[in-house]
Amino acid sequence: MGVYNRAPLEVERGQGVRLWSTDGTEYLDCVSGISTNALGHAHPKLVQAVKDQAEKLWHVSNIFKIPGQDALADDLCAKSFADVVFFTNSGTEAIECALKTARKYHVANGQPERIDIYGFDGSFHGRTYGAINAAANPSYTEGFGPKMEGFHQLKWGDKDALTAAFENPTAAAIVLEPVQGEGGCRATPEEDLRWMREMADKHGVLIIFDEVQCGMGRTGKLWAHEWAGMTPDIMAIAKALGGGFPIGACLATAEAAKGMTVGVHGSTFGGNPLAMAVGKAAFDEVSSDAILNNVNEVAGYLKQQLHGLAERFPDVIVEVRGKGLLLGVKLVPNNREFMGWARDEAKLLVAGGGDNLVRVLPPLNITLEEAREAVEKFEKACEFARTKVAG
Repeated sequence: MGVYNRAPLEVERGQGVRLWSTDGTEYLDCVSGISTNALGHAHPKLVQAVKDQAEKLWHVSNIFKIPGQDALADDLCAKSFADVVFFTNSGTEAIECALKTARKYHVANGQPERIDIYGFDGSFHGRTYGAINAAANPSYTEGFGPKMEGFHQLKWGDKDALTAAFENPTAAAIVLEPVQGEGGCRATPEEDLRWMREMADKHGVLIIFDEVQCGMGRTGKLWAHEWAGMTPDIMAIAKALGGGFPIGACLATAEAAKGMTVGVHGSTFGGNPLAMAVGKAAFDEVSSDAILNNVNEVAGYLKQQLHGLAERFPDVIVEVRGKGLLLGVKLVPNNREFMGWARDEAKLLVAGGGDNLVRVLPPLNITLEEAREAVEKFEKACEFARTKVAG
């Protein structure tokens, strides 16, 4: 189906932070599968995990116990707020599980009328029905029938509206990305996240965090909400969890998940042995101090350099945003055109984003030397963009 506006680039292979097209052209990849290839392309430990497991067992379905699920779930719970995990194949499936978990929680508490889910403008939670209604972005919901009951969109940063949502007696949960990805790399202030936790506890509302893009080390801590010193009740993760292999997970406290009893949810492929083997290998690497320290070091350098470029190219760059290695550069020229200029003129791959920005999303193990190369290429793209803007 013609649903993708693809770039005119056919990729053949990748290694680390580099991609090669079918014609042999080399690119520096600061898209990382949209924040997914957290360890770059063809990481040897992930490749070996696939090979080893592929020779043993791929799929049996969840009618049997799968030891790899226990191993990865134990690791996730040990390094997060969560007590329980449900494995999926993608981030949007993890969000669906999170939404169902929140509503089931209130049913278990004898309050089935508490169905209202509040999301925020600029958010992105995936493409399934529940996910697009939770984000309520018109460009994703239009043409797919009436809005689903019980889903509401708040304006990002509108504290009065959020207060009213918390106080609504039929409120079930709020869902947000601590750092928005596609919506424009906006980070919710840490004091606001702590206030949300207080309000949620006061009014019996659950907090769902979507850390599909901003989690798994992307901001310099394993989970983006750790910067605020608070925790959600439920969290959706995916992308970097498999380092490029399709895995997602819904994490929750035992209390929040108490309505998720036998038979109320399931997945054919979720938590399959092959995915669990790769996920375990990826999580071991991404959650290591070495990777997290590298993110903070390289992110500090990249952000400083991008701010420097913003000062030198005010006719091209409006603002630098983001946290860790989830960086957004708001532009004067059209962001889609800039992506093409960066690709064709500088051999640099960057991702698009809302509010006319491009996202810089390198692998978490990118070296400082590779980061310097990325800055040089971004500068070259800015120089080319300047001639286009002037023209």
